Amino acid sequence: MKRQQGFTLTELMIAMAIVAIVAAVAYPSYQDSMRKSRRADARAVMLEAAQFMERFYTENLQTGYTTATQTMLDNNRLGQSPKDGGPPGGYYVITLGNLAQNTFTLTAVPQTTGGQNHDACLNLTLNQAGVKGTSSSKPVDECWR
Repeated sequence: MKRQQGFTLTELMIAMAIVAIVAAVAYPSYQDSMRKSRRADARAVMLEAAQFMERFYTENLQTGYTTATQTMLDNNRLGQSPKDGGPPGGYYVITLGNLAQNTFTLTAVPQTTGGQNHDACLNLTLNQAGVKGTSSSKPVDECWR
């Protein structure tokens, strides 16, 4: 008699269960890594926007930051992260606020795109003095490294 070759249904089910377990562990880790990399890009865009604001200040010493506008950031592709490509609206929207003669605050707000709004750091902030912040209970250093 010839012996049948192939896999039994039980063997296939065991292999599928192993793949499902590995995927259940790996996918959340992958999502977390993606959120961290998108947050790093948002931090880079915020730092670039802060440099832009400092240049603006030196060119407008009489008015300081008061005449800066969100449109200026948007026109220089500093109003969202990532600056190039990415989904429409980006993973973070970067807004300019708290404008006065000598102060400004940049805020990066995570968007629902790609689940970025589930990032544990929530909103990131940066002001004219280089003080970094977050709206979450996580330590600022953890969100800004």
